[in-house]
Amino acid sequence: MNNEAQEILQQLISLMGFSDFSITFSEESRRFSVFINDGHFLARHLAHLVNDLDFILKSILKKKGWGPVFVDINNYRKEREELIIKLAKAGARKAILTKEKVTLPPMNAYERRIVHLQLATYPDLKTESEGEGKERRVVIKPLEL
Repeated sequence: MNNEAQEILQQLISLMGFSDFSITFSEESRRFSVFINDGHFLARHLAHLVNDLDFILKSILKKKGWGPVFVDINNYRKEREELIIKLAKAGARKAILTKEKVTLPPMNAYERRIVHLQLATYPDLKTESEGEGKERRVVIKPLEL
């Protein structure tokens, strides 16, 4: 599956007009790591490109009956995950110290899941998602509230 999926991904990236890129696949994390050498375009559009390419590849693979994979371009998703984890931990510390709820900025479902999983190990906190659509966010609450 991953060889054919990698070929599909290569075709998609080529059709988008990129020629200088490399792709690796991690079986353990089911993640394609793409490195594209085009700083000018990527500087402005990387976040959208990662999400759009991830969505397109997942849609193609789902139609073929294959399991999901993740696409990361130029380590954007990896760095974003690290930032979300730092934000979650800082919010947790603040909620514990102030004994008040802490509302994080709006995030997509994948990012909210990272926060929920990261803070699930904190016995004195609970997390909930609130809001609708693009305004949905995680609220960190001390258990005393």
